[in-house]
Amino acid sequence: MAQVEPIKAFNDNYIWAICNTHSPETWVVDPGQSQPVIEFLTTQNRPLSGILITHHHWDHTDGVAELLLQFPDIPVYGPKDSKFTGITHALSPDDTLTIADITFKIVHTPGHTLDHICYVNEQLAFTGDTLFSGGCGRLFEGTAEQMWHSLQSLLKLPDSCQIYCTHEYTLANLAFAHAVEPNNKFLEKHISWCQQQRGQDLPTLPTNMGIERQINPFLRAEHETILDHLPKNFQGPTDTTWQKFANLRLWKDNF
Repeated sequence: MAQVEPIKAFNDNYIWAICNTHSPETWVVDPGQSQPVIEFLTTQNRPLSGILITHHHWDHTDGVAELLLQFPDIPVYGPKDSKFTGITHALSPDDTLTIADITFKIVHTPGHTLDHICYVNEQLAFTGDTLFSGGCGRLFEGTAEQMWHSLQSLLKLPDSCQIYCTHEYTLANLAFAHAVEPNNKFLEKHISWCQQQRGQDLPTLPTNMGIERQINPFLRAEHETILDHLPKNFQGPTDTTWQKFANLRLWKDNF
């Protein structure tokens, strides 16, 4: 068994700590800063067993070097052929990895970056900057078609699967989602809950795949009415579902 705890970093990042409930074994996902991790470990009286990286961006990796000074020789798992050079154990699509008594499948999810991977099983998924609550990552390196197919891979997860992404972007994402689907009653209810959470300085995460199927416009691009409110200046081809997704992504980029 394992427990997942949020460690706040920067203004809106979460470094996720995966803690084995039967031992001191502790892993962190995407440590963009080292100090919050060290403070967490010190408070909890736990050592650091290893690091998981989803992609090469600095706000997911800058804490690695300092953590290795504090905890030398721990493994750093991450995507094969990544621009981040601190990975000691490279992972390929469909590899499996067992840490803290949890086995993950490695899913390659290009779009935000070309090297992006997610760590998933049917109970929980660490999705980095691919899938957010109510949104998805910007397309810095990949294409809209790549990102759509990446999201389709994650949509195979069951409704109960807990989604741990790296940023507290939820309210901003849901403001866009409401512009896309102003009559989505489930979305309105979820916005109210998220506002209450943030009003108490509590995370809106993890979300789960069942919620995301109801509120996340980027997972709902196949719905017949999803582009009904799309501004004319963002209208493009809609022959395929990924092209509908691309229209939504362009609108969000300029929202």
